[in-house]
Amino acid sequence: MNALEKFLPLEATLIREKRIRMGLTQLELACLLELKENGERTIRGWELGEHKPSKSKLSKILELHEEAPFRNENNDYKFTFIDLFAGIGGIRLPFQKLGGKCVFSSEWDKFAQRTYAANYGEVPSGDITQISANDIPDHDILMGGFPCQSFSQAGLKKGFEDTRGTMFFEIQRILGGKRPKVFLLENVKQLKGHEKGRTLKTILNILTGESDQSLDDVPMSQDARNALGERLNYWIDFRVLRAADFGIPQNRERIFIVGFDKDYFGESFDFDKIFKWPIPTCEPTRVGDILEPQDILDAQEDKYTISDKLWAGHQRRKEEHKTKGNGFGCSVYTADNAYTNTISARYYKDGSEILIDQSHLGKNPRKLTPRECARLQGFPDEFIVDAVSQAQIYKQFGNSVCVKVIEAIAKQLVEVLDYKIKVDKT
Repeated sequence: MNALEKFLPLEATLIREKRIRMGLTQLELACLLELKENGERTIRGWELGEHKPSKSKLSKILELHEEAPFRNENNDYKFTFIDLFAGIGGIRLPFQKLGGKCVFSSEWDKFAQRTYAANYGEVPSGDITQISANDIPDHDILMGGFPCQSFSQAGLKKGFEDTRGTMFFEIQRILGGKRPKVFLLENVKQLKGHEKGRTLKTILNILTGESDQSLDDVPMSQDARNALGERLNYWIDFRVLRAADFGIPQNRERIFIVGFDKDYFGESFDFDKIFKWPIPTCEPTRVGDILEPQDILDAQEDKYTISDKLWAGHQRRKEEHKTKGNGFGCSVYTADNAYTNTISARYYKDGSEILIDQSHLGKNPRKLTPRECARLQGFPDEFIVDAVSQAQIYKQFGNSVCVKVIEAIAKQLVEVLDYKIKVDKT
């Protein structure tokens, strides 16, 4: 203890030591606590004992996870990458595991920021539309699951008419400003057929530098509009991949777009020959493999079992849909089913798309636990799932990616980078 700490209030010392153990700056801690204007100054004042936080704020600080299981402090890295529209870091995890170092991340949702910080020991920057490309470090790989609601089957399918759909243009301006060697983008399968394929064609044309389409009426940040004229010159390919084909018991299909900078790799580089999409493993899957043991569920006193009223409503609506001749309604699975429906961001509301049968226990079906949701997306069990409320974590996993699929793609992308380095050395 230094001389100054002898005279500091207990709260000041607790806050400062907690922040240091978490590896956060005062600004990052202020972000996690949702301190708006002058948040960094507020934290500094607390740590200097100039004023005290409220009991609720102090409690919130002390409850923050200290040991981030996926903190990456290794500077002996193979490549660098940035994590845009990061969510809870599902795309980041496989690239980090393959020897990459994340040099920048961005995520505007405050709850996702908390889960990200709990697991990676850093708070993503906020609204990407407010961040200049000049303020983003150089990097080898850009990756991002740009907002999908505007293209989603569950949404209104407005595409670029929806503000969320225009977030693609923020990716485009960063690609133009930073020129990463490789990029990986992820979105819902419905992007492929949106507007009879015209939306995807616009995206691909912009990425390859072939677009002459007018986008005057599309809302976007001024920086993004200024970058529209830049020729990106990327080799592009895309594919729809399904989680259940890669060992995860979930019928989740997503479109993935990959790009390689032809200015870096050279016009003679044969991407069709060098880059290969991962081959599905097609290993047998079983819902029971992601379920928690019954004794753990029993200890939580039916916390996830749905009420009689909700179950009756689910059954009634399913019968109504059946009468109309469609397949909508709740879906109940047993441990022996091969896979579930796609988990969505609305799962927290009623769990209707994935309910687990408990008839053998004489109970109504139950929702998945947060840990089961994590497993259903391929996250390791070390991943922290209680940094936010249960409702928020359900939303986060519904919005996330299947880590196993990303892992398979990431290996192929890194192999191309390695091949290029090997060629340059010969």
